Amino acid sequence: MSTQRSRRGVAVAVLGVVATLTLSACSSGQETVKPDGDGVGKVDGKISLTYLQKQGDQEYFVGEAAGAKAKAEELGIELKVVNLGSDANKTISEVQSAIAQKTNGLIVVVPDPAVGPQLVQTAKDGKTALLTSDDQICTTGPDPSACDRDALVPRIGFSGAQMGGEVGKRAAEGFKKAGWNPAETRTISAWKQDVTVCTDRVDAAKKAFKDGAGADVKNIDVPTDNTPTGAQDKIAATVTANPDVKHWIVWGCNDENVQGGVTALENAGFKADDVMGVGLGAYLACKNWSSGKPSGMKAALFINGSDVGALAVQTMYDKLKNGKEFPKEAFAPTKMVDSSNWKASGVTCS
Repeated sequence: MSTQRSRRGVAVAVLGVVATLTLSACSSGQETVKPDGDGVGKVDGKISLTYLQKQGDQEYFVGEAAGAKAKAEELGIELKVVNLGSDANKTISEVQSAIAQKTNGLIVVVPDPAVGPQLVQTAKDGKTALLTSDDQICTTGPDPSACDRDALVPRIGFSGAQMGGEVGKRAAEGFKKAGWNPAETRTISAWKQDVTVCTDRVDAAKKAFKDGAGADVKNIDVPTDNTPTGAQDKIAATVTANPDVKHWIVWGCNDENVQGGVTALENAGFKADDVMGVGLGAYLACKNWSSGKPSGMKAALFINGSDVGALAVQTMYDKLKNGKEFPKEAFAPTKMVDSSNWKASGVTCS
């Protein structure tokens, strides 16, 4: 009941801000937008955007912000980047603040998809264009995985199925090359299980590995918080509970999960030759390779946050300046890297 009252209060506050801004624009005689079919205006003058990111100090998101800023400068856009950290409550307050400051468009990476419906309603009430990057949100409920496709907010990022498929394929190739006994081998799938894009990645990795391995290898799902230390703790417990396993293959939602797994296995006494980590991001994986020492991190899919940030800003610009509708999803390219080619591929270690 208190949550419902709070959300009503937010909607009223936002509507009040919008009304004030509208009256102000009329009295000044400065008409900056032309209304289009979905209530969001085309901008005649300079476009102002706000990019709100979870975990803004993580290397991937640092790169994403840099790509967004570069594209904004190229297009003559005024861009503000906000680090939400892991605070879901901050998402709504920062969105309200951005609307009050007359931002024309919001690009958001949510710390928690549960804020989706409230975020969508706040942007709608403020007649502000909304686009997500990386993670999905739903207009009708807190869980994007249970959401009808038409109710998902347009997203810029990477294809979870494509990325996971590449990871699983590389892991299968490595498994066959190593010649490990399937009965003595386990795969670990590590991810934060309420994040839809993570589940997409992991499910695709499992399928690609099964299709390419040529043998039946048992998988262990490990729920984590998507951080290196969180994954390390959970995977260490998993390894302890399976003392007869001699070879481990680790993949997950991101580099953090795989790095945590590789570290846990190293601490448990496993040699690099008995561990096969395939990361997703490459920004942590490359640290293992830069030392020149043998590592259980065998490869990683390089996802360049800069490409996503730039594509998100371009997509928002096309909507606000030219009236081009958002695509349901738009994807940036990926590339598999390892110790032999990560530097030449442009990977930046965090």
